[in-house]
Amino acid sequence: MFDQYDVIVVGAGHAGCEAAAAAANLGSKVLLITMDMTKMAQMSCNPAMGGIAKGQIVREIDALGGYSGIVSDKSTIQFRMLNRSKGPAMWSPRSQNDRMLFTQYWRELLEETINIDFWQDMVSEIILDKETVVGVKTGMGQTINAKSVILTNGTFLNGIIHIGTKQFGGGRIGEKSATGITEQLRSIGLETGRMKTGTPPRIDGRTLNYAKMEIQEGDTNPERFSYLKDERKTTKQLNCWITYTNQNVHDILKEGFEDSPMYAGRIQGLGPRYCPSIEDKINRFAERERHQIFVEPEGWNTHEIYVNGFSTSLPENIQYKALRHIPGFENAKMFRPGYAIEYDYFPPTQLNLNLETKSIKNLFFAGQINGTTGYEEAACQGLMAGINAHQSINNKQPFILNRSEAYIGVLIDDLVNKGTDEPYRMFTSRAEYRLMLRQDNADVRLTTKSYELGLASEERIEAVTAKIKKTNQIIEYFKKTSIQPEIANPMLIDNGSSEIKQNYKLFQILSRPQINIENFKNTSLEIEALFNTCDKDSLLSAEILMKYEGYLEKEQLLVEKMTRLENIQIKETFDFSAIKSLSLEAKEKLIKQRPKTLGQASRISGIAPSDISILMVHLGR
Repeated sequence: MFDQYDVIVVGAGHAGCEAAAAAANLGSKVLLITMDMTKMAQMSCNPAMGGIAKGQIVREIDALGGYSGIVSDKSTIQFRMLNRSKGPAMWSPRSQNDRMLFTQYWRELLEETINIDFWQDMVSEIILDKETVVGVKTGMGQTINAKSVILTNGTFLNGIIHIGTKQFGGGRIGEKSATGITEQLRSIGLETGRMKTGTPPRIDGRTLNYAKMEIQEGDTNPERFSYLKDERKTTKQLNCWITYTNQNVHDILKEGFEDSPMYAGRIQGLGPRYCPSIEDKINRFAERERHQIFVEPEGWNTHEIYVNGFSTSLPENIQYKALRHIPGFENAKMFRPGYAIEYDYFPPTQLNLNLETKSIKNLFFAGQINGTTGYEEAACQGLMAGINAHQSINNKQPFILNRSEAYIGVLIDDLVNKGTDEPYRMFTSRAEYRLMLRQDNADVRLTTKSYELGLASEERIEAVTAKIKKTNQIIEYFKKTSIQPEIANPMLIDNGSSEIKQNYKLFQILSRPQINIENFKNTSLEIEALFNTCDKDSLLSAEILMKYEGYLEKEQLLVEKMTRLENIQIKETFDFSAIKSLSLEAKEKLIKQRPKTLGQASRISGIAPSDISILMVHLGR
């Protein structure tokens, strides 16, 4: 009944879909197994892609030839570039998406991808030949052979859903959990643990009073994730809204604490530190009188609303009562309550950097099974696992990105070398070289590497080659061309910058903080002609490379410097608690684990690059 497959991907979440696409596009024959084919790349929690650091990851996935950026652009209902008021290292694209369209487009793309077959079933066991994986067994008793297997089980491994005092098995609400794999892998020596995540209630948008909320519109000129020029840009957008909890809401929520599975000890797994439940927020931050709530639509043709910031596992009646005391929610009706889900994961220190398990050849893990949280973190792991499964069975070198090449490299290096005992979420602060790893240059950093693998298309490599050529042309022109005071001064005055009294290079004028490259467009016919031949991406890249030239050079030196961390010793008596500039989390973990070198300290989960820089100063380096 079944062919011999090169790669079997177990699970069709964000990780599984990217893994299947990557391996298939490289030429492997792939079988994607999922328990429900109607829920491929399901947005189980918030209907959004990107955000702080996550947006950079989506751009990197796209630059490598993955599908997440393309699907996000096709299903966008609102697009915003976050952190525009900060430097370009912090700019992060984020889209609100139509949940149903997102899944629909993913399925269409996968079904159009040659080399992918599908099977709807649960995988209950992997088949081993000594220490090598050779296939899987399914819940319906099928045995399917493969040269490689990628596990992307998400929250389904022995998943338990908690709502107040109620608990029942499930990988998502209304879907059964997956059993068998954890028990088998544990029996052969792999370490496992438990984690938890949560989701808020869904609300009927027809029952909300938006007049009592702050409107949150999309960007006036929305951009896109994908570097492919034929992907449409969003023109029409839906609004989101912001409202706040209050003391009445907090008091009502506290009524349910005695029935909270988190406080009653029924949940053993750790939840995401940076995405706490609403009950955790009011407990940990008791001094705050209110917490922000983002009211997000779930699609073009639905009234379903996602209540971002109100994740909870309290009893349904408490959730409902508390919600109705939020401004704008006085008459709110719930489609379904929020809940917490607890599931198995495998500490990722058991993996190699190519995401292959150290103890079982050609068995790869990607996504929440590795202790991460978030669609983007899962998707990029799936992409890398799919690539490396193909590489492994074809006796090719593993494809590994280092920390100075991509946020993907930072994420995987953190997981494998530091491990994690709480759901791992990507932040810009985790990257030492974030000015290099901007959202605008992911194609320049990664597309050539992917093209050499055989994944990125001719169209992609031609586009990035043209972009680099045009960017260099703009930089060369700005460095060699001077501008006269009578031409420059009107523009300088208009932008609040001081006048000049002699000729200056365009490059020197651009270095001023008040000036951006677009300000030069109408200063001369020659510059206008140059700009008319340039696309927006090339102009932005050129501007950033010129404005931050000195900082980029310093960051390159830091790349070389950080490789020497292993030689810097930390004395046993070193007092971490005395360093006021360290974050509270860093102090806790450094005191607990007592690293002997700065390199070891840098791999502890929760220690940010900024913490390492602070330690370097205090160690006299």
